Amino acid sequence: MATVTERLEFLKAEIEKGKTEKTRAEANLESLEKQRAEIEAELKELGVKPEELNSEIERLKGEIEAGLSEAERLLQNGEREQER
Repeated sequence: MATVTERLEFLKAEIEKGKTEKTRAEANLESLEKQRAEIEAELKELGVKPEELNSEIERLKGEIEAGLSEAERLLQNGEREQER
């Protein structure tokens, strides 16, 4: 069985480990909060509210799909005309 001194040393080491983890977590939180602020500023510049982001992404996907379909259609029409 561990002595009182060994147990106290173990607890002291665990406390220090916890302090280190807390400091690391606080630094991560600060970094993430800064990133969030930057992203929200970019969205504001683009005229997109954070709560509308998902619908804006879906709208843009639709535009991309429509653009690709139109490009494919034009290419097919161009190939058909070349065959004539």
